Amino acid sequence: MSYLHQIQQCNLYQPDHFIPFKIAGLKVGEIKHPFAQSLLEISDAFHKDHNALHWNTPATDFASRNQAMFELTEKLLEANLVPYLHGELYPVTTGQREQVLFLMDRALVSYFGVAAFGQHMNGYVRRQGEIHMWIARRSLQKRHAPGMLDHLVAGGFPWGLSSDENLAKECWEEAGIPAELAAQAKHVGKISYRREVEQGLKPDTMLCYDLELPEDFIPRCTDGEVENFQLWPLERVAQTIQNSSDIKLNCNLVMIDFLIRHGYITRNHAEYSDLKNGLMKIPE
Repeated sequence: MSYLHQIQQCNLYQPDHFIPFKIAGLKVGEIKHPFAQSLLEISDAFHKDHNALHWNTPATDFASRNQAMFELTEKLLEANLVPYLHGELYPVTTGQREQVLFLMDRALVSYFGVAAFGQHMNGYVRRQGEIHMWIARRSLQKRHAPGMLDHLVAGGFPWGLSSDENLAKECWEEAGIPAELAAQAKHVGKISYRREVEQGLKPDTMLCYDLELPEDFIPRCTDGEVENFQLWPLERVAQTIQNSSDIKLNCNLVMIDFLIRHGYITRNHAEYSDLKNGLMKIPE
């Protein structure tokens, strides 16, 4: 296993498993063929040609498309094509988050293969000049990746909140970081990946942050989603990424980027160029 292996695992994707998903001629996602067939069977608003699955809803504006998606979601639940809803709404876009056409429950996003956005924050301290990173262990009750290792703070970016508001919310819920301290987090760029999962596709973009914390700060979870926290030297972080699958898969990418930016992985490393290319990092 290696740093590069983790990036490659996060980008496993077979294009022939999917058909483009379009609305009003605009591609907004990619859908696995069996789910596309199910959509055709439960709603006559869909049709398929050799190029794409088209959603032919008569809705033409943000509000009416939202209503159409709400009604479709109800049908999907009734048909047991999706097992649950998350209760957070995500924007469906043609690219950037702000180019929103309508909203979709977070639980449906990978089924339709639409772009999703999240915020991932590396929390760290300096001890005797050496960087140590706070690592969270996810609750065993989490629906996704229970018990795995994670960033100090990470979460989805739902519609209706600004990036600053959502990060402050996540910082308090997951680590007990007050708003005035969370506001000191530095936005260091974005990392994108595309991974095929059982239900569909995750073409995700992670907004990445660093927050240097006071040496005496002790995180505490306020929403029950974290089992415990550990403060690790960068060497242990690096070895865990390289030698195990203990860290939630996409978090590896953000941590590898941190190791590069803070000089732990240097240009002399054999994988350096491949890592830089594989992260698909978008500078701010």
